[in-house]
Amino acid sequence: MTSAALYRTRIRHVRRTPLRHAFTYRGYSWFVDLDDLPRLPVWLRPFTRFDARDHFGDATSLRAGLEGVLVGAGLDPRGWRVTALLAPRMLGYVFNPLSLFWCHDRDGALRCVVAEVHNTYGGRHPYVLFPDTGGRAEVAKEFYVSPFNAVEGSYTLRVPEPGERLAVSVTLHRDSHAPFVASMQGRRIPATPGRVLGAVVRSPLAPQLVAARIRVQGIALWLRGLPVVPRPTHTPTAPSPHLEASR
Repeated sequence: MTSAALYRTRIRHVRRTPLRHAFTYRGYSWFVDLDDLPRLPVWLRPFTRFDARDHFGDATSLRAGLEGVLVGAGLDPRGWRVTALLAPRMLGYVFNPLSLFWCHDRDGALRCVVAEVHNTYGGRHPYVLFPDTGGRAEVAKEFYVSPFNAVEGSYTLRVPEPGERLAVSVTLHRDSHAPFVASMQGRRIPATPGRVLGAVVRSPLAPQLVAARIRVQGIALWLRGLPVVPRPTHTPTAPSPHLEASR
């Protein structure tokens, strides 16, 4: 199974203003090395497929697609090692609200983190981050995610590379307050065929359920009278090379 691992995750969304609303759901994510992707038994492959097209359009591989993002940000990733936290395509469907790529240079030092955000409209946008030693970085919001949040403000992300434990969070800041926080926590387990089968049995339609839960919560907010922000036309642009950490 190569160097891959699984994380059983607990994901929580908290909206603080103008309505108080929170929900939590469980799932699992894969932690992989882009140069050492898992080689699954044939009977498990329909439930775990890593396709570059789900992240980087017409890229020939995850590695090639990510390198295109890094080069666009003014970086030279040749020889870098990249680990990633993401959800696989299952039974022909995938939904990755947030995928993370930790980029290490030839000496093993962390150079940057790419946070790729997907919305429920089929759009995606990569943010190239330069976290501090605690895994904290700030970046301006550039992409429409929720129909209840305009494309304005900034994010504080805490994205330390996971070990035995996973702890990632994203906080939206706008008008001197933090109206929304999302967090993901998890525990690492080996990606053996038995463990993967167990995860599939517990959540055979994991990406479909995640997308459905998010839509159901959106409907609940709309029914409570939260106004919808019109969706702008998003034109992908090369990520800025100057999204430095706030120390």
